[in-house]
Amino acid sequence: MARRRLKEHVLSRAENRPGVYRWLSGDGRILYVGKSVRTRSRLLSYFGETGGKVARLVREAAAVAWDYVPNEFAALHREMRLIRAWQPDYNVEHKRGRRVAFVKVTRERAPRVVVATRVEDDGARYYGPFSRVGWLAEATSDLARALGLRDCPGATPVHFGDQVEMFSPGRPPMCLRAETGSCLAPCAGRCTGAEYRGRASAARAFLEGRGRAPLEAVARAMEAAAERLAFEEAARLRDRLARLEKLRNHVSAFPGRRRNMNLVYSVPGFGGEDRLYLIRRGRLHSDLPLPKTVEDRQRAAGVVEAVFRPAAEDRDAGLDAGAAAEALLAAKWFSRRPRERRRAMEPNRWLATCLPAAACSSSSAAAESPLLWRRPPRASSADEASCLRAWR
Repeated sequence: MARRRLKEHVLSRAENRPGVYRWLSGDGRILYVGKSVRTRSRLLSYFGETGGKVARLVREAAAVAWDYVPNEFAALHREMRLIRAWQPDYNVEHKRGRRVAFVKVTRERAPRVVVATRVEDDGARYYGPFSRVGWLAEATSDLARALGLRDCPGATPVHFGDQVEMFSPGRPPMCLRAETGSCLAPCAGRCTGAEYRGRASAARAFLEGRGRAPLEAVARAMEAAAERLAFEEAARLRDRLARLEKLRNHVSAFPGRRRNMNLVYSVPGFGGEDRLYLIRRGRLHSDLPLPKTVEDRQRAAGVVEAVFRPAAEDRDAGLDAGAAAEALLAAKWFSRRPRERRRAMEPNRWLATCLPAAACSSSSAAAESPLLWRRPPRASSADEASCLRAWR
């Protein structure tokens, strides 16, 4: 009975236009989120399934709801945000990790530097993405060892040396790294909280291109090994130094790659609802109606200038969970649709082409529009392709 009622609801209410839909349980819980450029046809296709996951979903659902959006690009972003917010049982995409990895600096009492293949809302900082997961695991281990950061499970008890305890019989270290001197051993109280946090800060500075402490530590150890004629150890340290240099080069270039994902993207919409999407550092910042008149273009230009005005955060290579997911989504969208990429413009270029010539040449407009008079050279198509490959 519920199946028939749901089908009649779709037949009588749904339209074939872009939208995002939700299958709901009897208690209002979201079971599944999907998108389609033809919402009515897509929903009706669910009722044709007689077995498997789709049939189970329809049997369990008590209601189905949908919202229309102007185009597929908007549907893709709304779908992802709903899935990330509600984590529906039947969804897989946007919940599991992609075939990329990040360096993750955990948000813990004694932070760790680890490899993550999925981005979570856990307060950690993520750096990347990287496509070679195996190499990244080795380089991340090198970084932890160079700075003495722990790589044990997160549940390992932490007891800093300045921690006041009633009974202090001495704590044995939980792994061999403490014995070899490659870990500060916060599990055994061999360092203070301030010492350990200082090393974690050095790791973040390194990953953000602001510090070289790990490189300097490994270089000193390599020179000391060579002076002792411990050539095998010196060779291992040389390889470690090379991996850390490569890691730093990648993350140092990363803010530039994200700046190349600053785009003003015009998209035709269903029924003439054309939109202008402002993508800042790979993340959908906002959207507005596509301007059709001179006055509309001038108003839109003010919004574009405000959104893309340089900010201190542009130098930050770190990502929170939402930024990482959206930046990867945007890169995937454009890399698979070269025609859509050609429709997107750099903010400076869009401003130069959308504003009347008189406005662009006036001194007042130039003074108020730093993006116009500081316009950088446009990246070549090869450069853009390289940036998109790095995101994939």
